[in-house]
Amino acid sequence: MTTTPQDDTATAPLWRPAPARAAATRIVAFQQWAARHHGAPAAPLAPTADDTEAATRYAALHAWSVADPARFWTAVTQWFDVRFSTPPEAVLADPAMPGARWFPGARLNYAEHALRHAEDPAHADRPAVLHLDETTAEPQPLSWAELRRQVGSLAAELRRLGVRPGDRVSAYLPNIPQAVVALLASAAVGAVWTSCAPDFGARSVLDRFQQIEPVVLFAVDGYRYGGKEHDRTEVVAELRRELPGLRAVVHVPVLGTSTPDGALHWDDLTASDGEPVFEQLPFDHPLWVLYSSGTTGLPKAIVQSQGGILVEHLKQAGLHLDLGPGDRFLWYTSTGWMMWNFLVAGLLTGSTIVTYDGSPGHPGTDALWSVAARTGATVLGTSAAYVIACRKADLHPGRDLDLSAVRCIGTTGSPLPPDGFRWIYDEVKQDVWLASVSGGTDVCSCFVGGVPTLPVHLGEIQAPCLGADVQAWDAGGHPVIDQVGELVVTRPLPSMPTGFWNDPDGTRYRESYFDTFPGVWRHGDWITLTSRGTVVIHGRSDSTLNRQGVRMGSADIYEVVERLPEIRESLVIGLEEPDGGYWMPLFVVLAEGARLDDALRARIRTALREQLSPRHVPDEVIAVPGLPHTLTGKRIEVPVKRLLSGAALHQAVNPGSVDNPDTLRFFERLAHERAADRP
Repeated sequence: MTTTPQDDTATAPLWRPAPARAAATRIVAFQQWAARHHGAPAAPLAPTADDTEAATRYAALHAWSVADPARFWTAVTQWFDVRFSTPPEAVLADPAMPGARWFPGARLNYAEHALRHAEDPAHADRPAVLHLDETTAEPQPLSWAELRRQVGSLAAELRRLGVRPGDRVSAYLPNIPQAVVALLASAAVGAVWTSCAPDFGARSVLDRFQQIEPVVLFAVDGYRYGGKEHDRTEVVAELRRELPGLRAVVHVPVLGTSTPDGALHWDDLTASDGEPVFEQLPFDHPLWVLYSSGTTGLPKAIVQSQGGILVEHLKQAGLHLDLGPGDRFLWYTSTGWMMWNFLVAGLLTGSTIVTYDGSPGHPGTDALWSVAARTGATVLGTSAAYVIACRKADLHPGRDLDLSAVRCIGTTGSPLPPDGFRWIYDEVKQDVWLASVSGGTDVCSCFVGGVPTLPVHLGEIQAPCLGADVQAWDAGGHPVIDQVGELVVTRPLPSMPTGFWNDPDGTRYRESYFDTFPGVWRHGDWITLTSRGTVVIHGRSDSTLNRQGVRMGSADIYEVVERLPEIRESLVIGLEEPDGGYWMPLFVVLAEGARLDDALRARIRTALREQLSPRHVPDEVIAVPGLPHTLTGKRIEVPVKRLLSGAALHQAVNPGSVDNPDTLRFFERLAHERAADRP
């Protein structure tokens, strides 16, 4: 019997798995096998309803996974039958961070593993992908056999175009099946994939793609969102002009337009039959490039490897989300967010992935729940912001829709507040596993997240993930329990970046993660590790913007806003609020004679919407007399965020490090005013 939500005490869980359900999970089967073959702690032979015992068992497995990484990751590769065409010489040749070397000598291919379920005749005709957009009532299936055929055709065409291992292939595509095919075809030939969502403006895309000089661009003519068609033909034309290394542009006509001059049509490249050929690549060969938010300049081009992503995603999807054949995996995302790459990981486990191209709130706020109902999703992922929006809209999806298939709801993007936990169990489903997770683009995975054998406590993430040696450290580098600290990872993970593009000596890579605590990954989140093994995320400890589940860079915003002649300087802050909301104000210093009226506010919003994306539009535009800078002239973001969060001035910043400490008084007063206005 599975419990229902209980009264909100500090110890009573909102949910716990029925003992038989917990015993049937893949993580228990993995532990039993790893105990026999690799020295893992013994797994339970009988189910338990005791929360403390369940937590103790998982803690023992986690401790083994971080203490003996060679055995743990060997067990992962064997359990999931990773196909090494050349076996590795070792598992972890050098454990130092940065620079850890995983599975040296091994050769494999990510796409081969993503498509191997098509080899099973019983599986081939089942849907590998189900697709919906705002105009379709019924999901459109793409079978495993058809997915494999299209990948084989496109991979052959890429080779014909001269694409070789290490060449970069870029995509300006929404969350559609063609994007999945293009990623897998690129991986099959050993090309390095990178993508941006079509709601990115040309400047944002070029800031990313120009760094890596792609040879192929897959691009749509437009996309549909919020009941409207958004034409992107001019943006694509600008991308073609500004990316001189392109050998080919592939037109994907979402809006049905004709192929531009000099471009190739998607259908022509995916029409052939034939088995895909999978280039056998070194374990650390680049699979894709993801991008940081660009807070302090150009976005960092983060390189992750074929083998590292493969084994990490098998672990995360197969063990922590308990995904396997028969599951339907829906995570609301765009191709500009790492969760899209993780959505594709569902294929590695034989699951059907659900791609949805549209707004989660159109025609009504319940649109995403409707997609889950229509596709029979078993695992549904969304953002904390969407959950809070549904709560504020007084939705009742569990009452109004058939969500009987949903067994797990995942949330990420920002911390899910307690009210979000309560709403899910009150209004979606009482018997559902809430897997709140937290990780990052930097590893394209989770540091902490769901465990299907553990209970769910109000406002808490269930546990650190296997293989991730997550700790909370104080400013002196000492581990703390039941106290807020910096999220650090003290041992390497396979999906940690192999480096940044155009960072040959690793300087930017080291500065990004390892400068604060040398040899230890500092992620930039405030967390609490509780004495019962759960995790609470308190938000970013740096200035990264994280809106609607998408991380954004302040530098992009400054570039657009400060082009306006009326704006001398600007500062943007993203603030997680106690009720689960997110406040993103833009502070502007006006040029002499300028006035911040409604017309100027409208121009600022329009410029950000058109040149970047709707997510970059601030909640408020506020004029300030001046902004704080370091003594070397760099504008200060983190201390302002701390002040607006309620920190005292002496706690937020050392005034001696600021060029004009008086500028901080404005933000201190604003924080007091906002606190006084709260009920």
